[in-house]
Amino acid sequence: MKNITIMEHPLIKHKITVMRKTDTGTYEFRKLTEEIAMLMAYEALRDLPTVNIKIETPVEPCESPVIDGKKPAVVPILRAGLGMVSGILSLVPSAKVGHIGLFRDETTHLPHEYYCKLPQSLEERKILVLDPMLATGGSAVAAVDLIKKHNGKDISFMSIIAAPQGLQTLSQAHPDIKIFVGNVDRELNENAYICPGLGDAGDRIFGTK
Repeated sequence: MKNITIMEHPLIKHKITVMRKTDTGTYEFRKLTEEIAMLMAYEALRDLPTVNIKIETPVEPCESPVIDGKKPAVVPILRAGLGMVSGILSLVPSAKVGHIGLFRDETTHLPHEYYCKLPQSLEERKILVLDPMLATGGSAVAAVDLIKKHNGKDISFMSIIAAPQGLQTLSQAHPDIKIFVGNVDRELNENAYICPGLGDAGDRIFGTK
């Protein structure tokens, strides 16, 4: 699928392997989430528009590029998506941050919205939607639906681990967005958990059970 980018950088693959380990603790897991998000955002933000401005260097005047237009918007899906935000802000400190709250029904596995707060002028911003795990794709589709209802147009979705089913669902529902994934795992199990996966990303980021 043309709108999907699977990350092949060795650093990303290595860090994902460490994240998967049962004995990786909360602090290390959280740092790895941040680091992988930063590495992925480097690629996802490759097409940010720029404009040349006149500056003075210690040697001479010159024209040099800066990011043009409205600042990008970073929109984590609560709560696990929060773990990816700081990694991206380390690259783009001026980015605006919105939040979308969704929870998954444990029986139907369908997402339910409980919170949505987004930056203004979304139609003028490049938007990164964040969720470490793309399982069934239901929450991702719902989040992008919400952003489009708020006039978001230039949308990318970033996930560290994805199941094939989730990728297909999101790509088919929103073929106009770009999807960036750290690794595509084998499958979903009967409880809609990614296999081999890395467990519940939210619990492992925040140290909850």
